[in-house]
Amino acid sequence: MIELTKTGIDGLDEILNGGIVKNSTTLVSGNPGAGKSILCLQFIYNGVEQFDEKGIYLTFEEDEEDLREAAESIGFDKWGEYVDNGDIKVYDKKVLLRENDFSSSLELLLDDFEDNDYDRVVLDSLAMFELFFENEQEKRTYLLKFTDILSQNDLTTLMTNEQGAVFPETEIGLENYLTDGNIYLIQTPTESGVNRYVWVAKMRKQDIETDIFPMEISHGGIRVHQNASAFSMMSEDDNPL
Repeated sequence: MIELTKTGIDGLDEILNGGIVKNSTTLVSGNPGAGKSILCLQFIYNGVEQFDEKGIYLTFEEDEEDLREAAESIGFDKWGEYVDNGDIKVYDKKVLLRENDFSSSLELLLDDFEDNDYDRVVLDSLAMFELFFENEQEKRTYLLKFTDILSQNDLTTLMTNEQGAVFPETEIGLENYLTDGNIYLIQTPTESGVNRYVWVAKMRKQDIETDIFPMEISHGGIRVHQNASAFSMMSEDDNPL
């Protein structure tokens, strides 16, 4: 029986057939503004709020106060309280970028990773994480080492990945092959704004829905629609290319 970690995100667990595989590492990819960080904040917040699972949030791009403001602005009102009481542990850019090499930064994290109190981890983002490394081989080696450490310590992890292309099949990177699951967030412009979609392309050990589903971001976070008719789709005249 495969154990699952529920995201608590409305509609997403349904297309994941129950949730993300426990102790796995899933890559969340999309272009800027697609909702990657919101999904990750929601994953950590819902872990505490709904499932009594503590989380660690690693951000190379924000400081802790900015992250708190972002979480509370989207409707995660108890984020600050959970950080203050230790249910959520934040390592921000001031801490993670203080060291000049990944091994030194990893030493900071190992005590918490090895502490059975935590169940969920977010790494936001891989683009900044990769600045530690000089070449592709070094990046591959340390990414494998990092994901192995997370899995060995029973941590279910989301990593964000910045993507330049609108449609994911045009841009497949090394990271996609080194992770257990791939979730793509897609946004396409329209006359009235933007349409948003989620595509779960891969989830090892799990039977998933691989269609592209419409989603929205509002107060309270991300909601995935099971039926395309519940969301305004692109017209036939729209050309995504």
